[in-house]
Amino acid sequence: MAESITIEPIDETHTVDGESGPVGWWRIMDTKIGIVPIPVFIAVALLIAAYVARGKVPADLTTNILILTAGGFACAEIGKHIPGLRKVGAAAILATFVPSLLVYLGIIPTSLKESISTFTEQSNFLYLFIGSIIVGSILGMDRKMLIGGFLRILVPILSGSIAAAAVGAAVGTALGMGFKHTVFMVIVPVLGGGVGEGAIPLSIGYAALGGGKQGDLLAEILPAVMFGSLAAILLAGALNLYGKRRPDLTGEGQLQPGEHDVHLTGKEAPRFVPDLQTIGGAVVLAMTLYTIGALVQDLTKFPGPVTMLFLAVILKLGKLVSPRLEQGAYRNYQFFAALVTYPLLFAIGVSKTPWEKLMSAFNLPEIVTILATVTTLVVTGFFTGRLVNIHPIESGIITACRASQGGTGDVAILSASNRMMLMPFAQVATRIGGALTVTLALALFAKFGG
Repeated sequence: MAESITIEPIDETHTVDGESGPVGWWRIMDTKIGIVPIPVFIAVALLIAAYVARGKVPADLTTNILILTAGGFACAEIGKHIPGLRKVGAAAILATFVPSLLVYLGIIPTSLKESISTFTEQSNFLYLFIGSIIVGSILGMDRKMLIGGFLRILVPILSGSIAAAAVGAAVGTALGMGFKHTVFMVIVPVLGGGVGEGAIPLSIGYAALGGGKQGDLLAEILPAVMFGSLAAILLAGALNLYGKRRPDLTGEGQLQPGEHDVHLTGKEAPRFVPDLQTIGGAVVLAMTLYTIGALVQDLTKFPGPVTMLFLAVILKLGKLVSPRLEQGAYRNYQFFAALVTYPLLFAIGVSKTPWEKLMSAFNLPEIVTILATVTTLVVTGFFTGRLVNIHPIESGIITACRASQGGTGDVAILSASNRMMLMPFAQVATRIGGALTVTLALALFAKFGG
């Protein structure tokens, strides 16, 4: 006999934690998709539908908070419930690539896409996130381990890059793509630091040196950037899963043995806890450092996030920030990592991840070459990390960021592996490693590639 189902009336009054009210309705309000209560989620969906029906969706902050939060956490929740894949970063992957597919299929209407794209471009949403993550994680880091970590991580990054280039070139050549094409059109874009800092400068340089059309060259190398980043996301998620089975190989986000974050609770915490004003001051500090970096980039072309990173390190090592403000910055980092990651990935998927470019990489020789390149990169980083006293899992994940789609790829890789606190080291791998790769590649292209 089937069990009977009893539906509790939502207007029945009960008492919970000393408060009387409609407990049934409260249960519904406490049932969430990510962080969004289901009734609110439904209301947001209806609001978006109403704006779409009118033909124009506002591109302002308020509207896009609703759109990106609902969309990002909905995709992430689906990813978290996919058997098997949920353990290797499916939440981050779906939050990034499902909206890209929906745009390609026309399921996300043009007016909604334009709203998200305009907001993402004009608000510098990405750099608010990266700035808060970098400054918060550095100021929350163990001071004694900080410099040693940056110096040591260069070993797996460098060795991984060299090994990846060698293996990728050999595989691509063996599969008939030709040595020059494999190196300049596949491997270098994968390791070039993303789209804005890698693919675009490469295409401009190749066009100037080789006489081709910059737009055609960009279309040819973008698929390698996109698919390489996807491979890195999957491998980072797999490393996180492996770390669960082998806890001796991971610091769960700590780079080196003996490292710890600032203490916010417990016996070792200072007498104070950051208040809202202190957290707000930490946000202003992070954005000040970001703006200094942006100005330096305008004047010198040196990557702004790297300047911001260096300034944060100087503040930390010089004890120029009070312990209270350090804790405020670390709490700000925790807020962005927990609540803003999936909305940001959704925005990236809509505005910066063209599905057709990703799909155009799906020919067997290029897929195999990219997979061989990124796998070699990560495996080499994993094993060389132990040689310099870095946890192998963390070393492999940071080295994977050499193949990321720029800052957006770093967010996806670190989200998939639950290692957002490694963002400063990921930026070194992506920004500095990518800049050196592009510079060296253009020098070699000028001599051998024409």
